[in-house]
Amino acid sequence: MTYIAIEAVILTIILFIPVVVSDDNAQIPPQTSHVDNWFRTKIKAYTARKRNLDPALAVAEAGTKVIKVRADGTGDFKTVTDAINSISNGNKNRVIVSIGGGNYTEKIRIVQNKPFVTFYGAPNDMPTLVYAGTAVQYGTVDSATLIVESDYFSAVNVIIAVRNPKIFFVLNSAPRPDGRKQGAQAVALRVAGDKAAFYNCKLIGFQDTVCDDKGRHFYKDCYIEGTVDFIFGNAKSLFVNVETHVIPGDGMSMITAQARESGSFDSGFSFVHCNVTGTGGNAYLGRAWKPFAKVVYAYTAMSDVVKPEGWSDNFHPDDDKTVFYGEYDCSGPGSDLSHRVGFAKKLGDADVKPFLSLSFVEGSKWLLPPASL
Repeated sequence: MTYIAIEAVILTIILFIPVVVSDDNAQIPPQTSHVDNWFRTKIKAYTARKRNLDPALAVAEAGTKVIKVRADGTGDFKTVTDAINSISNGNKNRVIVSIGGGNYTEKIRIVQNKPFVTFYGAPNDMPTLVYAGTAVQYGTVDSATLIVESDYFSAVNVIIAVRNPKIFFVLNSAPRPDGRKQGAQAVALRVAGDKAAFYNCKLIGFQDTVCDDKGRHFYKDCYIEGTVDFIFGNAKSLFVNVETHVIPGDGMSMITAQARESGSFDSGFSFVHCNVTGTGGNAYLGRAWKPFAKVVYAYTAMSDVVKPEGWSDNFHPDDDKTVFYGEYDCSGPGSDLSHRVGFAKKLGDADVKPFLSLSFVEGSKWLLPPASL
């Protein structure tokens, strides 16, 4: 066979090799009604994707174990803390902690060397994890009801709160900060591990509700409420179909306080097909906690709770040059861009593309559908 013939055969083989495109690059569709189908198509069950998952995750999912927490004593444990303590250090298998309905007044920490933990509650009887810790007692980030330091954590159908979500002022609930008392803020959830996912969870607080501390995270079909900086931190997180609700009563509210300190640091928040709810025109979409804060809203419905200016540089005008605050194809009275601050960006198709896919959090390597029992 001649050299030219060999070259032709090789070229033919190359042409017929299927090109594998990572699911990471698949754009979230612009139609809200198509999002769930997009997710089901891209994030299939472990059995269909195990060859493409992180190797450690594939091993963990193959050996899943379920333990039950029931406050009435009918489970393996009566408290979530006892269930977590039962998981061995260096755990290599998925442990689903099935939590029965009711209130669990506990301060819970999942340490770094206990990965692959899932909290699961029944969708029609969601458990509430609640604790009244405040910053004056523990410091802000360690005041959280639930602290997740381990990797590959997930929560499904769970309420995580600093107060009873049905009423504002009860025993074992953190009080609402009044702007005068120091250290009154209380975190419901702090996520400091990598590759964490939250599905149909409710995160309830006032100031500093969610400390999205560090790592790559995914939130879908969740509800987050608060007053000031109620989603803050330096993580890289994708929020899909999440309602962020501004509790009325404060003269000024801030939904996000993203903490990117350097232009070289890979973090930021992307809100896609979300809802910003509340009334009063007193809320900023974000304020620059750190000088390179990065937050984007796309395909998001915004009520009139959003201030016309939209964004705050936190009284640091020098940060106007370094923050990245963007909006794309949003709707509702709060999405009017005509009075936005000068450093806010109206994103074009090319600008927004990196924020509209699983590649934002490298999701094809670790995201799995929500657990079901």
